[in-house]
Amino acid sequence: MTRVTVSIEDDLMSAFDDFLDGRGYTNRSEGFRDLIREKLQQQQLAQDPSGSGIAVLNYVYDHEERMLASRLMSAQHEHHDLTVSTVHFHIDHDTCLEIVTLKGKLSDIRKFADQILAQPGVRHGQLYTVPGELHVESHHHGEGHGHPHRHEHLKINT
Repeated sequence: MTRVTVSIEDDLMSAFDDFLDGRGYTNRSEGFRDLIREKLQQQQLAQDPSGSGIAVLNYVYDHEERMLASRLMSAQHEHHDLTVSTVHFHIDHDTCLEIVTLKGKLSDIRKFADQILAQPGVRHGQLYTVPGELHVESHHHGEGHGHPHRHEHLKINT
C-alpha cells in the first residue's frame, strides 16, 4: 500500500468529512479509495462503452398499467442471456419494484435498460453498471456431462 499526502482546502475537507460521516465511513482513506475507484470505473465505461460488466437495474412500475407486466416479462425473456436474477415485490396494491441483476456486454445491458425504463407505467428507474472483463471457457466435465458446455467468468477491476 502506498501512502499519499494531499493538500485540500478547509471547506472542501469539511464537506468531505460530513459526506463520510453521513455514509458511515470510519476513515478518510477508504472514502478516498471509493471515490477513486468510482472515477476510474466511469473513465473505463466512457473509453470502452461496448465492454463487459455487471449491472443492477431497478425500477418501480404501476402493475395496473395495461399489459405492462406482460411487456416487461417479454423484454426480460428477449434478453435472457443478460439476466442473472430478478427480484420482484409489491410496494402497495398498484405499485411494484423489480431489481434485475445483469451480466454481459454493457452496450446490450444499456439497450435493455432503456427499453424497460421507457415503458409507459414505469415511474422510476436506475441502472448501475460496473465494468469488468468477461472470460468464457468451454470444456467437458466427464461422467454425467457428456456434452461440452461453457462457463462465463467476470473479473471486476478493483
